[in-house]
Parts: sequence; C-alpha cells; structure tokens
Amino acid sequence: MSNEMSRLQTLLKKNRTCPAGWRMFSFSCYLVSTKTDSWDEGREDCKNKGGDLVVIDNNEEQTFVSKFTDKPAWIGLNDKETEGSWKWVDGTSLNFKHWANKQPDNGNGESRWGEEDCAYTRTNEETKWNDLSCNTSMHWLCEKVPT
Repeated sequence: MSNEMSRLQTLLKKNRTCPAGWRMFSFSCYLVSTKTDSWDEGREDCKNKGGDLVVIDNNEEQTFVSKFTDKPAWIGLNDKETEGSWKWVDGTSLNFKHWANKQPDNGNGESRWGEEDCAYTRTNEETKWNDLSCNTSMHWLCEKVPT
C-alpha cells in the first residue's frame, strides 16, 4: 500500500501523460492489444511497451476496463505458481475479486480445457473474470505509469 501511495503522490506532483494510443484512467495508462496471443506473449508485449498486464485493484478500475475493450482480454492475474493461489503480475495477492459465477474452476476437471491458470475479463453483459488455459489466443490489456 505504501508503494501505491508513493506512486500517487509522485504523479500528483507532476503533469504526466500517456503515450499516443494509450488511455489514461485514474493514475495509469491503458492499452488494448490489436492482436491476439497467449497470456505469456501478451505479458511480454506489455513489458516491451514499458508496462505489464493490467492489475485491477477496485470496482472503479474494473468498470473502466470493461468499457475500455469490447473483446475478451487477458489481465495480469494467474495461479501458475500454486493452483488456487491467484496473484497479480506485480506480486500482490488477490484482494479485489470480480469472478464470474462458479469461477475460477480450473476447467471444472475436464481434460479438454487443460490447466486454467490465467485470468481474462469477459465483455458485454458479463464483464466478470474467468480462468482459461494460458495458451489460449486472445487480446490483452496493458497498464503502465504515465510519463
């Protein structure tokens, strides 16, 4: 929490902006990918752009994200390290939750789905999160600090 407070204080002191193509909300810049790929490839793309997959901290950010994209998209949440222990890409534990009904379910034990260790946000009327195989190809959401 203290890191977040420091970041916010620094941002308030400076007039920061987002790069072209990115959109500002609260104290972060967001970008939806134009292509689709795996969770790992999406994360790598975000890192190459100076950010990471989005970390959703509260209901306001979730509302923004759900309106920002009209496509299902990877978010920075996974349980790759320990099944059932969901963590954000910044290392923080899952405090704010927005799972769909009966999710996460790790494929509900059906082998055709494989391990479902990565999370994405759905769109349209159902903006809740779901878990899916990290190898599934879909869009992703990047987040970074304005410069």
